[in-house]
Amino acid sequence: MKPRPVEEVARARTCRRASTRWRVALCCSALSALCACQRAVLPTADGPPPHISHGTAVGEVTSSSAVLWARCDRDATLHVRLDGSEVDYRAAVSAASDFTARIPFVSLTPATSYGYRAWCATGADAGGDASAAARGVFRSAPAPDAPAAVRFGWSGDVGGQNVCRDRERGYPIFALLAERELDFFLAVGDMIYADDNCHRRGRYRNAQIPGPPPAFDLSTFWAHWRYNRDDPASQRMLARVPYFAVWDDHEIRNDSGPQDDAAPLAAGGRLLPHALRAFLDYQPLLPPADDPTRLYRAVRWGRHVELFLLDTRQYRDALGASDAPDQPKTLLGARQLAWLEAALAQSDATWKIIVASVPLSIPTGSLARDGFADGGAGGGYEREAARIFAALRAHGIRNSLWITTDVHFATGFIYRPFADDPSWTAHELISGPLNAGLFPTLTVDPTFRPERLFIYGPSEPGDIDSFDQALGWFNFGVIDVSAAGALTVSFVNGRDETVFRYSIPAGDR
Repeated sequence: MKPRPVEEVARARTCRRASTRWRVALCCSALSALCACQRAVLPTADGPPPHISHGTAVGEVTSSSAVLWARCDRDATLHVRLDGSEVDYRAAVSAASDFTARIPFVSLTPATSYGYRAWCATGADAGGDASAAARGVFRSAPAPDAPAAVRFGWSGDVGGQNVCRDRERGYPIFALLAERELDFFLAVGDMIYADDNCHRRGRYRNAQIPGPPPAFDLSTFWAHWRYNRDDPASQRMLARVPYFAVWDDHEIRNDSGPQDDAAPLAAGGRLLPHALRAFLDYQPLLPPADDPTRLYRAVRWGRHVELFLLDTRQYRDALGASDAPDQPKTLLGARQLAWLEAALAQSDATWKIIVASVPLSIPTGSLARDGFADGGAGGGYEREAARIFAALRAHGIRNSLWITTDVHFATGFIYRPFADDPSWTAHELISGPLNAGLFPTLTVDPTFRPERLFIYGPSEPGDIDSFDQALGWFNFGVIDVSAAGALTVSFVNGRDETVFRYSIPAGDR
């Protein structure tokens, strides 16, 4: 949930002078072409060779595998080689996926650093231009039984509410992330704002690089991903830090789900299928072949950390449905919920970390509640959160932690959801935005007995009158887990200042 969503009716106004169906179609076709303006102009046969246009990213890193993502500027073959290896990983790219490709690495050694170079080439130029190759590094995860220390970051919300790429600095917070020596970064949703505009003058009065108009088809969703991935600081960070992607509503539209994505200009009248396809095209992510749109999964990082990355969009009930005792709403869908309960029960990691793009107790949503909390109105998905808490307690799991984003300020809570067992606790830590509008709120739903740890956000958001001032409130979270299993979280703002630190000793799990 964020304020001032740009609805489909605003997009339709671009066609307002058309009075017949064929004129509407013609106008919308022109808008689609305009949204493709970020795509590289294809050179002639005598022009320069193909090249990687938007950097590289490595994700889904395990102790033995990883996935690389890159985009060429035209039809070509993407080549990748790990340093010291003669294996030439390759994949064809074409307009069908906006010239993006994903390549899996296999048979990696645990806890090992890898460098790579990637290039695009046509048939006669398979060796590529070494000087033009994109280079990057990543480190494989430690083995599941290794008591290794881990440091990772998380946040979300990039380019929303007309807080977009600064003309001179781009998205400067990504430079700070690149310097944090993270084992990986969790992008917990709203990494584009497909339903929003980026104007030449930003919300905080700075000059910006203008972006594409709100998306309504596959090509226009691709345009939003290209706009954000064109940022140099983002490219440098992704070349150095493995990346795990989670999606949220603005990768589709505000407060969206399979029954809340209607769009008159979209093919088939729905946005979610186009948004999901574009999301997959732009992530270092390869879902299982037998479930090609599955985004929920678990990530193991040594003995102490297991992450459970949730999809809170693809399977949810309609926003307007009632969360009744005899018919509770589902945010995750029956299959994902059953998977989560089973995976949590089977995990022997010290810390079970649930990664969700919506918060537990801060009510979100414009017309109906978009996250777990209902704010007392009965419209959220609280009963499903209560079921997850009950499953955690039933399996004796007291060392659980939720990390979320979505609300555009940083905060944290301790929960004591069971009146008959006040010693049972769970934590939620909320970060963001990375670079978007700032909208802190003190509103908290009391259902799960939250105790607030801190809040970091401007007391009067309307008083922010410069991008430099906003940088002091942009933020991300960093979690350090020691080799002994103790956990510490730090929140860092866009000026590289640590604004809050909180520790949970291993003995207090």
